[in-house]
Amino acid sequence: MQTSLRPLVFWPTFLVLLAAVVASYVDLDGFLAVASTLNSAILDNFSWLFSLGSLYLLIMAVVVYVSPLGRVRIGGAEATPLLSKLRWFSITLCTTLAVGVLFWTTAEPLYHLMSPPTSLNLEPGSGEAALFAMSTMFLHWTFTPYAIYAVPALIFALAFYNLRLRFSISSMLEPIFGPRVKRFAGLIDAVSLYALVAGMASSLGTGALTLAGGAGQYLGGETTPLRLGVIIAIIVTTFVISAASGLQKGIARLSSLNAVLLLVLGIFVFIVGPTIYALSLGVESFGIYLDNFFTKSLFTGAAGDDQWPQWWSIFYWAVWFAWAPVAALFLGKISRGYTVREFLRINLLYPALFASVWIVIFSGAALYFQSHAGSPSGADLYAILDDRGVENVLYELFRQLPLSGLWIPLLLFVAYISYVTAADSQTDAIGNLCTRGLTADSDLNAGVPMKVIWGVIVGIVSWVMVSFVGIDGVKMLSNLGGLPSMLIVLLASGSLWVWLNNPQRLDVAATSPRDESVS
Repeated sequence: MQTSLRPLVFWPTFLVLLAAVVASYVDLDGFLAVASTLNSAILDNFSWLFSLGSLYLLIMAVVVYVSPLGRVRIGGAEATPLLSKLRWFSITLCTTLAVGVLFWTTAEPLYHLMSPPTSLNLEPGSGEAALFAMSTMFLHWTFTPYAIYAVPALIFALAFYNLRLRFSISSMLEPIFGPRVKRFAGLIDAVSLYALVAGMASSLGTGALTLAGGAGQYLGGETTPLRLGVIIAIIVTTFVISAASGLQKGIARLSSLNAVLLLVLGIFVFIVGPTIYALSLGVESFGIYLDNFFTKSLFTGAAGDDQWPQWWSIFYWAVWFAWAPVAALFLGKISRGYTVREFLRINLLYPALFASVWIVIFSGAALYFQSHAGSPSGADLYAILDDRGVENVLYELFRQLPLSGLWIPLLLFVAYISYVTAADSQTDAIGNLCTRGLTADSDLNAGVPMKVIWGVIVGIVSWVMVSFVGIDGVKMLSNLGGLPSMLIVLLASGSLWVWLNNPQRLDVAATSPRDESVS
Protein backbone atom coordinates (compact mmCIF):
# COMPACT_ATOMS: atom_id res chain seq x y z
CA MET A 1 0.00 0.00 0.00
CA GLN A 2 1.49 3.33 -1.12
CA THR A 3 1.12 6.14 1.38
CA SER A 4 2.12 9.79 1.18
CA LEU A 5 1.78 13.07 3.03
CA ARG A 6 -1.55 14.91 2.99
CA PRO A 7 -0.21 18.47 2.60
CA LEU A 8 -3.57 20.21 3.13
CA VAL A 9 -3.80 18.61 6.57
CA PHE A 10 -0.16 18.77 7.66
CA TRP A 11 0.94 22.26 6.62
CA PRO A 12 -2.00 24.44 7.80
CA THR A 13 -1.87 22.83 11.24
CA PHE A 14 1.89 23.19 11.51
CA LEU A 15 1.98 26.80 10.28
CA VAL A 16 -0.91 28.01 12.48
CA LEU A 17 0.67 26.42 15.53
CA LEU A 18 4.07 27.93 14.67
CA ALA A 19 2.49 31.37 14.17
CA ALA A 20 0.76 31.11 17.55
CA VAL A 21 4.02 30.26 19.32
CA VAL A 22 5.87 33.14 17.60
CA ALA A 23 3.04 35.59 18.34
CA SER A 24 2.93 34.58 22.00
CA TYR A 25 6.70 35.01 22.29
CA VAL A 26 6.72 38.43 20.60
CA ASP A 27 3.72 39.91 22.43
CA LEU A 28 2.51 37.64 25.20
CA ASP A 29 -0.01 40.08 26.69
CA GLY A 30 -1.58 40.81 23.32
CA PHE A 31 -1.65 37.12 22.41
CA LEU A 32 -3.32 36.13 25.69
CA ALA A 33 -5.81 39.00 25.38
CA VAL A 34 -6.92 37.91 21.90
CA ALA A 35 -7.08 34.23 22.85
CA SER A 36 -8.98 35.02 26.05
CA THR A 37 -11.48 37.23 24.22
CA LEU A 38 -12.17 34.51 21.65
CA ASN A 39 -12.56 31.89 24.38
CA SER A 40 -14.96 34.06 26.35
CA ALA A 41 -17.02 34.77 23.24
CA ILE A 42 -17.37 31.05 22.48
CA LEU A 43 -18.30 30.16 26.05
CA ASP A 44 -20.71 33.09 26.41
CA ASN A 45 -22.58 32.28 23.22
CA PHE A 46 -22.42 28.49 23.08
CA SER A 47 -22.52 27.32 26.71
CA TRP A 48 -26.02 26.00 26.13
CA LEU A 49 -24.89 23.97 23.11
CA PHE A 50 -21.86 22.46 24.87
CA SER A 51 -24.07 21.39 27.79
CA LEU A 52 -26.88 20.07 25.59
CA GLY A 53 -24.50 18.41 23.13
CA SER A 54 -22.58 16.47 25.79
CA LEU A 55 -25.82 15.20 27.37
CA TYR A 56 -27.18 14.28 23.94
CA LEU A 57 -24.17 12.10 23.15
CA LEU A 58 -24.56 10.13 26.37
CA ILE A 59 -28.25 9.55 25.63
CA MET A 60 -27.32 8.62 22.06
CA ALA A 61 -24.89 5.99 23.33
CA VAL A 62 -27.62 4.41 25.48
CA VAL A 63 -30.07 4.39 22.55
CA VAL A 64 -27.53 2.70 20.28
CA TYR A 65 -26.62 0.14 22.94
CA VAL A 66 -30.18 -1.14 23.36
CA SER A 67 -31.04 -0.97 19.64
CA PRO A 68 -30.54 -3.69 16.97
CA LEU A 69 -27.52 -1.67 15.84
CA GLY A 70 -25.79 -2.91 18.99
CA ARG A 71 -25.48 -6.38 17.44
CA VAL A 72 -23.54 -5.16 14.38
CA ARG A 73 -19.91 -6.31 14.29
CA ILE A 74 -17.30 -3.69 13.45
CA GLY A 75 -15.60 -4.82 10.24
CA GLY A 76 -18.32 -7.33 9.35
CA ALA A 77 -19.47 -10.71 10.60
CA GLU A 78 -16.14 -12.37 9.74
CA ALA A 79 -13.88 -9.64 11.15
CA THR A 80 -11.19 -10.76 13.59
CA PRO A 81 -10.23 -8.61 16.60
CA LEU A 82 -7.00 -6.64 16.57
CA LEU A 83 -6.69 -6.91 20.37
CA SER A 84 -7.91 -9.02 23.25
CA LYS A 85 -10.61 -7.38 25.35
CA LEU A 86 -8.25 -6.86 28.30
CA ARG A 87 -5.63 -5.13 26.17
CA TRP A 88 -8.31 -3.16 24.36
CA PHE A 89 -9.71 -1.92 27.68
CA SER A 90 -6.29 -1.00 29.08
CA ILE A 91 -5.49 1.00 25.94
CA THR A 92 -8.84 2.80 26.00
CA LEU A 93 -8.51 3.57 29.71
CA CYS A 94 -4.96 4.88 29.53
CA THR A 95 -5.13 6.84 26.27
CA THR A 96 -8.18 8.97 27.03
CA LEU A 97 -8.64 10.55 30.47
CA ALA A 98 -6.08 8.68 32.60
CA VAL A 99 -3.65 11.60 32.88
CA GLY A 100 -6.36 14.02 34.00
CA VAL A 101 -7.97 11.50 36.31
CA LEU A 102 -4.62 10.86 38.00
CA PHE A 103 -4.02 14.44 39.15
CA TRP A 104 -7.30 16.33 38.91
CA THR A 105 -9.31 13.92 41.07
CA THR A 106 -7.39 15.14 44.11
CA ALA A 107 -7.07 18.84 43.19
CA GLU A 108 -10.40 19.66 41.58
CA PRO A 109 -12.72 18.67 44.47
CA LEU A 110 -10.78 21.09 46.69
CA TYR A 111 -11.76 23.95 44.39
CA HIS A 112 -15.42 22.92 44.53
CA LEU A 113 -15.29 22.46 48.31
CA MET A 114 -13.79 25.88 48.99
CA SER A 115 -15.29 27.82 46.05
CA PRO A 116 -18.71 26.34 45.18
CA PRO A 117 -21.03 28.12 42.70
CA THR A 118 -22.34 31.37 44.15
CA SER A 119 -25.83 30.73 42.78
CA LEU A 120 -26.20 27.59 44.93
CA ASN A 121 -25.55 29.49 48.19
CA LEU A 122 -23.34 26.77 49.64
CA GLU A 123 -21.04 27.59 52.53
CA PRO A 124 -17.40 26.96 51.49
CA GLY A 125 -15.90 24.02 53.34
CA SER A 126 -19.27 22.76 54.60
CA GLY A 127 -20.65 19.24 54.38
CA GLU A 128 -23.04 20.36 51.63
CA ALA A 129 -20.09 21.75 49.67
CA ALA A 130 -18.26 18.42 50.09
CA LEU A 131 -21.26 16.55 48.66
CA PHE A 132 -21.44 19.03 45.80
CA ALA A 133 -17.70 18.63 45.15
CA MET A 134 -17.80 14.84 45.01
CA SER A 135 -20.98 14.63 42.90
CA THR A 136 -19.49 17.14 40.48
CA MET A 137 -16.44 14.94 40.04
CA PHE A 138 -18.72 12.14 38.82
CA LEU A 139 -20.21 14.53 36.28
CA HIS A 140 -16.88 15.79 34.97
CA TRP A 141 -14.88 12.57 34.83
CA THR A 142 -17.13 9.57 34.23
CA PHE A 143 -19.97 8.84 31.82
CA THR A 144 -20.35 12.17 30.02
CA PRO A 145 -16.72 12.70 28.91
CA TYR A 146 -16.36 9.08 27.86
CA ALA A 147 -19.54 9.42 25.78
CA ILE A 148 -18.02 12.46 24.04
CA TYR A 149 -15.09 10.23 23.02
CA ALA A 150 -16.99 6.97 22.42
CA VAL A 151 -19.78 8.14 20.10
CA PRO A 152 -17.57 9.70 17.37
CA ALA A 153 -15.13 6.80 17.73
CA LEU A 154 -17.96 4.33 17.07
CA ILE A 155 -19.14 6.33 14.06
CA PHE A 156 -15.65 6.36 12.59
CA ALA A 157 -15.12 2.64 13.25
CA LEU A 158 -18.32 1.72 11.40
CA ALA A 159 -17.65 4.14 8.53
CA PHE A 160 -14.05 3.00 8.11
CA TYR A 161 -14.34 -0.75 8.61
CA ASN A 162 -17.93 -1.46 7.51
CA LEU A 163 -18.46 1.12 4.76
CA ARG A 164 -14.77 1.09 3.75
CA LEU A 165 -14.47 4.87 3.69
CA ARG A 166 -11.25 6.90 3.99
CA PHE A 167 -9.12 7.26 7.12
CA SER A 168 -10.49 10.77 7.63
CA ILE A 169 -12.77 12.56 10.05
CA SER A 170 -14.93 13.51 7.05
CA SER A 171 -15.83 9.82 6.69
CA MET A 172 -18.03 10.21 9.77
CA LEU A 173 -20.11 12.75 7.83
CA GLU A 174 -20.36 10.93 4.51
CA PRO A 175 -23.37 8.74 5.43
CA ILE A 176 -25.35 11.98 5.84
CA PHE A 177 -23.95 14.35 3.22
CA GLY A 178 -22.77 11.83 0.65
CA PRO A 179 -19.49 11.75 -1.32
CA ARG A 180 -19.53 15.53 -1.85
CA VAL A 181 -18.22 15.98 1.71
CA LYS A 182 -14.85 14.64 0.47
CA ARG A 183 -14.03 18.02 -1.06
CA PHE A 184 -13.89 19.45 2.49
CA ALA A 185 -11.95 16.52 3.97
CA GLY A 186 -8.66 18.40 4.20
CA LEU A 187 -10.24 21.37 6.00
CA ILE A 188 -12.21 19.19 8.43
CA ASP A 189 -9.15 17.11 9.29
CA ALA A 190 -6.88 20.15 9.61
CA VAL A 191 -9.23 21.94 12.05
CA SER A 192 -9.56 18.83 14.21
CA LEU A 193 -5.84 18.12 14.05
CA TYR A 194 -4.98 21.66 15.12
CA ALA A 195 -7.20 21.37 18.21
CA LEU A 196 -5.61 18.07 19.21
CA VAL A 197 -1.99 19.13 18.60
CA ALA A 198 -2.45 22.35 20.59
CA GLY A 199 -4.11 20.37 23.37
CA MET A 200 -1.39 17.75 23.28
CA ALA A 201 1.28 20.47 23.58
CA SER A 202 -0.44 21.99 26.62
CA SER A 203 -0.90 18.53 28.17
CA LEU A 204 2.76 17.71 27.64
CA GLY A 205 3.77 21.06 29.11
CA THR A 206 1.57 20.46 32.15
CA GLY A 207 3.00 16.96 32.46
CA ALA A 208 6.55 18.30 32.35
CA LEU A 209 5.76 20.78 35.13
CA THR A 210 4.19 18.00 37.19
CA LEU A 211 7.17 15.70 36.78
CA ALA A 212 9.63 18.54 37.36
CA GLY A 213 7.83 19.43 40.60
CA GLY A 214 8.03 15.82 41.75
CA ALA A 215 11.65 15.41 40.71
CA GLY A 216 12.54 18.67 42.44
CA GLN A 217 11.76 17.04 45.78
CA TYR A 218 14.77 14.78 45.22
CA LEU A 219 17.05 16.90 43.02
CA GLY A 220 16.49 20.22 44.75
CA GLY A 221 16.73 23.58 43.02
CA GLU A 222 14.23 25.45 40.87
CA THR A 223 12.37 24.20 37.81
CA THR A 224 14.54 25.64 35.03
CA PRO A 225 14.04 25.60 31.23
CA LEU A 226 16.92 23.11 31.05
CA ARG A 227 15.25 20.70 33.48
CA LEU A 228 11.93 21.05 31.65
CA GLY A 229 13.68 20.49 28.33
CA VAL A 230 15.30 17.29 29.55
CA ILE A 231 11.99 15.96 30.90
CA ILE A 232 10.10 16.82 27.71
CA ALA A 233 12.85 15.24 25.59
CA ILE A 234 12.65 12.01 27.60
CA ILE A 235 8.84 11.89 27.32
CA VAL A 236 8.88 12.66 23.58
CA THR A 237 11.61 10.12 22.86
CA THR A 238 9.74 7.43 24.77
CA PHE A 239 6.35 7.97 23.16
CA VAL A 240 7.80 8.34 19.65
CA ILE A 241 9.70 5.05 20.02
CA SER A 242 6.56 3.42 21.39
CA ALA A 243 4.30 4.80 18.65
CA ALA A 244 6.82 3.82 15.98
CA SER A 245 6.96 0.24 17.29
CA GLY A 246 3.27 -0.22 16.46
CA LEU A 247 0.04 -0.94 18.22
CA GLN A 248 0.73 -4.51 19.37
CA LYS A 249 4.09 -3.70 20.93
CA GLY A 250 4.54 -0.15 22.18
CA ILE A 251 1.05 1.19 22.86
CA ALA A 252 -0.43 -2.11 24.10
CA ARG A 253 2.47 -2.90 26.44
CA LEU A 254 2.73 0.60 27.88
CA SER A 255 -1.05 0.74 28.43
CA SER A 256 -1.04 -2.63 30.19
CA LEU A 257 1.77 -1.48 32.49
CA ASN A 258 0.01 1.82 33.12
CA ALA A 259 -3.28 0.12 33.97
CA VAL A 260 -1.59 -2.26 36.42
CA LEU A 261 0.25 0.58 38.16
CA LEU A 262 -2.94 2.66 38.44
CA LEU A 263 -4.66 -0.35 39.96
CA VAL A 264 -1.83 -0.79 42.49
CA LEU A 265 -1.99 2.89 43.50
CA GLY A 266 -5.76 2.75 43.86
CA ILE A 267 -5.72 -0.38 46.01
CA PHE A 268 -3.00 1.06 48.27
CA VAL A 269 -4.86 4.33 48.93
CA PHE A 270 -8.14 2.45 49.41
CA ILE A 271 -6.59 0.20 52.07
CA VAL A 272 -4.53 2.73 54.05
CA GLY A 273 -6.53 5.90 53.39
CA PRO A 274 -9.76 7.15 55.01
CA THR A 275 -11.68 4.21 53.54
CA ILE A 276 -14.96 4.41 55.47
CA TYR A 277 -15.26 8.18 54.96
CA ALA A 278 -14.52 7.85 51.24
CA LEU A 279 -17.05 5.05 50.76
CA SER A 280 -19.75 6.84 52.75
CA LEU A 281 -19.23 10.18 51.02
CA GLY A 282 -18.86 8.48 47.64
CA VAL A 283 -22.10 6.53 47.89
CA GLU A 284 -24.09 9.56 49.07
CA SER A 285 -22.54 11.81 46.41
CA PHE A 286 -23.18 9.29 43.64
CA GLY A 287 -26.84 9.29 44.69
CA ILE A 288 -26.89 13.09 44.42
CA TYR A 289 -25.17 12.86 41.02
CA LEU A 290 -27.86 10.45 39.75
CA ASP A 291 -30.72 12.38 41.36
CA ASN A 292 -29.61 15.72 39.88
CA PHE A 293 -27.98 14.38 36.72
CA PHE A 294 -29.97 16.41 34.19
CA THR A 295 -29.87 19.57 36.31
CA LYS A 296 -26.09 19.37 36.75
CA SER A 297 -25.51 18.42 33.10
CA LEU A 298 -27.45 21.45 31.80
CA PHE A 299 -26.28 23.98 34.42
CA THR A 300 -25.15 27.10 32.52
CA GLY A 301 -25.38 29.68 35.34
CA ALA A 302 -27.28 32.15 33.14
CA ALA A 303 -30.17 32.76 35.55
CA GLY A 304 -27.94 33.66 38.48
CA ASP A 305 -25.17 35.29 36.41
CA ASP A 306 -22.88 32.58 37.80
CA GLN A 307 -19.57 32.04 35.97
CA TRP A 308 -18.83 28.73 37.67
CA PRO A 309 -20.20 26.50 34.85
CA GLN A 310 -18.01 28.27 32.29
CA TRP A 311 -14.97 27.90 34.52
CA TRP A 312 -15.61 24.19 35.04
CA SER A 313 -18.27 22.02 33.38
CA ILE A 314 -18.59 23.86 30.07
CA PHE A 315 -14.83 24.39 29.91
CA TYR A 316 -14.41 20.61 30.27
CA TRP A 317 -16.99 19.90 27.56
CA ALA A 318 -15.08 22.24 25.22
CA VAL A 319 -11.80 20.44 25.96
CA TRP A 320 -13.29 16.96 25.45
CA PHE A 321 -14.98 18.02 22.21
CA ALA A 322 -11.74 19.60 20.93
CA TRP A 323 -9.89 16.31 21.32
CA ALA A 324 -12.74 13.97 20.35
CA PRO A 325 -12.57 13.85 16.52
CA VAL A 326 -8.90 12.85 16.28
CA ALA A 327 -9.12 10.61 19.35
CA ALA A 328 -12.01 8.90 17.55
CA LEU A 329 -9.66 7.83 14.78
CA PHE A 330 -7.42 5.93 17.18
CA LEU A 331 -10.21 4.46 19.32
CA GLY A 332 -12.12 3.42 16.21
CA LYS A 333 -9.04 1.96 14.58
CA ILE A 334 -8.40 -0.50 17.42
CA SER A 335 -12.01 -1.71 17.70
CA ARG A 336 -12.22 -4.03 14.69
CA GLY A 337 -13.80 -7.42 15.28
CA TYR A 338 -16.11 -6.51 18.16
CA THR A 339 -19.80 -5.67 18.24
CA VAL A 340 -21.19 -2.19 18.81
CA ARG A 341 -22.36 -3.19 22.30
CA GLU A 342 -18.91 -4.52 23.18
CA PHE A 343 -17.45 -1.26 21.86
CA LEU A 344 -19.67 0.84 24.13
CA ARG A 345 -18.89 -1.31 27.15
CA ILE A 346 -15.12 -1.07 26.61
CA ASN A 347 -15.03 2.60 25.60
CA LEU A 348 -17.73 4.05 27.85
CA LEU A 349 -19.18 1.85 30.58
CA TYR A 350 -16.07 0.16 32.00
CA PRO A 351 -13.75 3.24 31.93
CA ALA A 352 -16.51 5.35 33.51
CA LEU A 353 -16.97 2.79 36.28
CA PHE A 354 -13.19 2.65 36.82
CA ALA A 355 -13.09 6.46 37.04
CA SER A 356 -16.02 6.41 39.49
CA VAL A 357 -14.16 4.07 41.84
CA TRP A 358 -11.00 6.16 41.47
CA ILE A 359 -12.96 9.31 42.37
CA VAL A 360 -14.42 7.66 45.46
CA ILE A 361 -10.91 6.71 46.64
CA PHE A 362 -8.84 9.77 45.74
CA SER A 363 -11.40 12.60 45.80
CA GLY A 364 -12.77 11.11 49.03
CA ALA A 365 -9.27 11.10 50.56
CA ALA A 366 -8.58 14.69 49.46
CA LEU A 367 -11.88 15.93 50.89
CA TYR A 368 -11.28 14.02 54.14
CA PHE A 369 -7.86 15.55 54.75
CA GLN A 370 -9.10 19.05 53.84
CA SER A 371 -12.22 18.73 56.02
CA HIS A 372 -9.99 17.72 58.96
CA ALA A 373 -7.28 20.30 58.23
CA GLY A 374 -7.34 21.65 61.76
CA SER A 375 -6.78 18.26 63.39
CA PRO A 376 -3.76 15.91 63.52
CA SER A 377 -5.45 13.54 61.05
CA GLY A 378 -5.94 16.23 58.39
CA ALA A 379 -3.89 18.43 56.07
CA ASP A 380 -4.56 21.78 54.43
CA LEU A 381 -4.36 20.56 50.84
CA TYR A 382 -6.14 23.67 49.59
CA ALA A 383 -3.24 25.80 50.83
CA ILE A 384 -0.85 23.54 48.89
CA LEU A 385 -3.07 23.90 45.83
CA ASP A 386 -3.19 27.67 46.17
CA ASP A 387 0.52 28.14 46.86
CA ARG A 388 2.20 25.42 44.77
CA GLY A 389 -0.27 24.35 42.10
CA VAL A 390 -2.35 21.35 41.06
CA GLU A 391 0.57 19.01 40.49
CA ASN A 392 1.67 19.10 44.15
CA VAL A 393 -1.66 18.15 45.75
CA LEU A 394 -1.40 14.43 44.94
CA TYR A 395 2.18 14.27 46.25
CA GLU A 396 1.09 15.98 49.47
CA LEU A 397 -1.82 13.58 49.85
CA PHE A 398 0.57 10.63 49.65
CA ARG A 399 2.72 12.23 52.35
CA GLN A 400 -0.22 11.79 54.71
CA LEU A 401 -0.18 8.04 54.08
CA PRO A 402 2.18 5.33 55.39
CA LEU A 403 5.39 4.54 53.45
CA SER A 404 5.19 7.78 51.47
CA GLY A 405 8.94 7.62 50.84
CA LEU A 406 8.39 4.46 48.80
CA TRP A 407 5.16 5.42 47.08
CA ILE A 408 5.97 8.94 45.87
CA PRO A 409 8.76 7.71 43.52
CA LEU A 410 6.30 5.14 42.15
CA LEU A 411 3.75 7.93 41.73
CA LEU A 412 6.31 9.88 39.70
CA PHE A 413 6.86 6.86 37.47
CA VAL A 414 3.10 6.34 37.04
CA ALA A 415 2.69 9.99 36.05
CA TYR A 416 5.48 9.61 33.51
CA ILE A 417 3.98 6.44 32.03
CA SER A 418 0.52 8.04 31.94
CA TYR A 419 1.70 11.02 29.93
CA VAL A 420 3.71 8.80 27.59
CA THR A 421 0.79 6.44 27.01
CA ALA A 422 -1.65 9.24 26.20
CA ALA A 423 0.82 10.97 23.86
CA ASP A 424 1.61 7.61 22.27
CA SER A 425 -1.93 7.07 20.97
CA GLN A 426 -2.34 10.70 19.94
CA THR A 427 0.88 10.62 17.92
CA ASP A 428 -0.31 7.45 16.21
CA ALA A 429 -3.63 9.09 15.26
CA ILE A 430 -1.94 12.32 14.13
CA GLY A 431 0.49 10.41 11.91
CA ASN A 432 -2.31 8.39 10.32
CA LEU A 433 -4.46 11.47 9.73
CA CYS A 434 -1.62 13.21 7.88
CA THR A 435 -1.03 10.17 5.65
CA ARG A 436 -2.82 9.46 2.39
CA GLY A 437 -3.65 5.92 1.25
CA LEU A 438 -4.58 4.13 4.49
CA THR A 439 -7.43 1.63 4.13
CA ALA A 440 -9.25 -0.84 6.34
CA ASP A 441 -7.14 -3.66 4.93
CA SER A 442 -3.78 -1.93 5.33
CA ASP A 443 -1.57 -2.12 8.43
CA LEU A 444 -2.81 1.39 9.42
CA ASN A 445 0.73 2.53 10.07
CA ALA A 446 1.73 5.99 8.91
CA GLY A 447 5.40 5.13 9.22
CA VAL A 448 8.10 6.25 11.62
CA PRO A 449 9.08 9.60 9.99
CA MET A 450 5.60 11.12 10.34
CA LYS A 451 5.36 10.14 14.01
CA VAL A 452 8.87 11.45 14.72
CA ILE A 453 8.07 14.76 13.01
CA TRP A 454 4.92 15.35 15.05
CA GLY A 455 6.54 14.14 18.26
CA VAL A 456 9.35 16.67 17.81
CA ILE A 457 6.93 19.48 16.86
CA VAL A 458 4.75 18.90 19.91
CA GLY A 459 7.82 18.63 22.15
CA ILE A 460 9.35 21.89 20.93
CA VAL A 461 6.07 23.81 21.20
CA SER A 462 5.53 22.47 24.71
CA TRP A 463 9.04 23.40 25.83
CA VAL A 464 8.88 26.94 24.40
CA MET A 465 5.45 27.62 25.86
CA VAL A 466 6.07 26.22 29.33
CA SER A 467 9.61 27.60 29.69
CA PHE A 468 9.31 31.09 28.23
CA VAL A 469 5.66 31.96 27.62
CA GLY A 470 3.36 29.93 29.86
CA ILE A 471 0.88 27.25 28.90
CA ASP A 472 -2.30 29.31 29.34
CA GLY A 473 -2.10 30.58 25.78
CA VAL A 474 -1.77 27.21 24.09
CA LYS A 475 -4.50 25.81 26.36
CA MET A 476 -6.85 28.51 25.13
CA LEU A 477 -5.81 27.81 21.54
CA SER A 478 -6.77 24.20 22.03
CA ASN A 479 -10.10 25.13 23.56
CA LEU A 480 -10.90 27.30 20.54
CA GLY A 481 -11.04 24.06 18.58
CA GLY A 482 -13.87 22.89 20.85
CA LEU A 483 -16.64 24.69 18.92
CA PRO A 484 -15.86 23.44 15.38
CA SER A 485 -15.02 20.00 16.74
CA MET A 486 -18.34 19.87 18.60
CA LEU A 487 -20.21 20.83 15.44
CA ILE A 488 -18.41 18.07 13.53
CA VAL A 489 -19.24 15.48 16.19
CA LEU A 490 -22.89 16.53 16.52
CA LEU A 491 -23.36 16.49 12.74
CA ALA A 492 -21.63 13.11 12.54
CA SER A 493 -24.08 11.71 15.10
CA GLY A 494 -26.65 11.91 12.33
CA SER A 495 -24.88 8.90 10.78
CA LEU A 496 -25.98 6.83 13.78
CA TRP A 497 -29.60 7.83 13.19
CA VAL A 498 -29.25 6.71 9.57
CA TRP A 499 -27.84 3.35 10.67
CA LEU A 500 -30.39 2.95 13.48
CA ASN A 501 -33.13 3.03 10.86
CA ASN A 502 -31.31 0.60 8.59
CA PRO A 503 -28.49 -1.43 10.20
CA GLN A 504 -28.18 -3.45 6.96
CA ARG A 505 -26.30 -0.51 5.43
CA LEU A 506 -23.34 -1.60 7.55
CA ASP A 507 -23.11 -5.08 6.03
CA VAL A 508 -19.59 -5.31 4.63
CA ALA A 509 -19.54 -5.99 0.91
CA ALA A 510 -17.54 -8.88 -0.41
CA THR A 511 -15.65 -6.57 -2.74
CA SER A 512 -12.28 -5.08 -1.91
CA PRO A 513 -12.23 -1.71 -0.16
CA ARG A 514 -12.50 1.40 -2.23
CA ASP A 515 -9.38 3.49 -2.78
CA GLU A 516 -10.57 6.95 -1.83
CA SER A 517 -7.39 8.88 -1.17
CA VAL A 518 -7.90 12.53 -0.47
CA SER A 519 -5.54 15.44 -0.10
